[in-house]
Amino acid sequence: MDEFITLNHGSGGRLTGELIREMFATRFGMNEPFTDSAIANIKGREMAFTTDSYVIEPIFFPGGNIGKLAVCGTVNDLAVAGAIPLYLTASFIIEEGFPVKDLITIVESMAQEAKNAGVKIVAGDTKVVEKGKCDKIFITTTGAGVIRDGCSHIGTAVKVKPGDRLIINGPVGNHSIAVMGARKQLSFTSQVVSDCASLNHLINRVLDTRCEVHFMRDLTRGGLATVLNELSAMTGMGVEVEEDKIPVDEPVKGLCEMMGFDPLYLANEGKVLIVVPPEECDKVMAAIRSEPSGEKAEVIGIITGNKNKMVIVKTLTGGTRILDMHSGIQLPRIC
Repeated sequence: MDEFITLNHGSGGRLTGELIREMFATRFGMNEPFTDSAIANIKGREMAFTTDSYVIEPIFFPGGNIGKLAVCGTVNDLAVAGAIPLYLTASFIIEEGFPVKDLITIVESMAQEAKNAGVKIVAGDTKVVEKGKCDKIFITTTGAGVIRDGCSHIGTAVKVKPGDRLIINGPVGNHSIAVMGARKQLSFTSQVVSDCASLNHLINRVLDTRCEVHFMRDLTRGGLATVLNELSAMTGMGVEVEEDKIPVDEPVKGLCEMMGFDPLYLANEGKVLIVVPPEECDKVMAAIRSEPSGEKAEVIGIITGNKNKMVIVKTLTGGTRILDMHSGIQLPRIC
């Protein structure tokens, strides 16, 4: 471990993984694989639990705000574990002088998103700190849900096999670009809207098909590239994706080229990677595209039989490049 914590430790990439393994997991007795939700057997029923903190800046951005984001993020972490999200708790740390009207907007958006997702916010906590001791407002949400029958493996990737297809439910990078464009200190504005959304209805639609689903993970900090590398490390197999199949909206692509960002590493808040056997691919794609948040879904790649634990991108020019785990951070405080 480094002597001091840096912003890079919060990137969702390599340093975040090292921090989790070497600082927390070893002391808390946690075992790999690390998934977005923990699963516990309570009186014969498998339950999923997750918790997350939100420190995004700015707290209002095109397509959402910190409150909506907190609900969506926790609901999605439960859903990609194969759970039906049921209950949330919410903890608020609020800076002295924070406008009450802004707090009303945030809380009302949380209530509306919880209603949309079909979950209940049942408990919470509030702390107010002196001005300058917190940047406006931080929110921590914890969620609980019931694992669907036969779905407890989905977050662990234990059933992933060579030949499995990789599906993403839509364009990547919109959330990061929307938030970046909303930051006052930057020299540009953007019409890009965050993809912030609860995905449990889309995921339920997929699981209701009774198709085999070998893995799911939402693409938040670190983006698609990080999840692909985590999947490769978890399975010990290679991953190959086609650059021209990965959906990226043109405004996002243009701003990434201008700013020097790679959209594959940008955070999303409404995207999920789903891995299925080839014979199930068409049926799963039809289920995803039947939902508004999945209309632009694409099959982007395949699990290879290689034991090299590498992610390879087949480029637009016909070549290949290695998509490695990012060590640094492109955009801090994106969620």
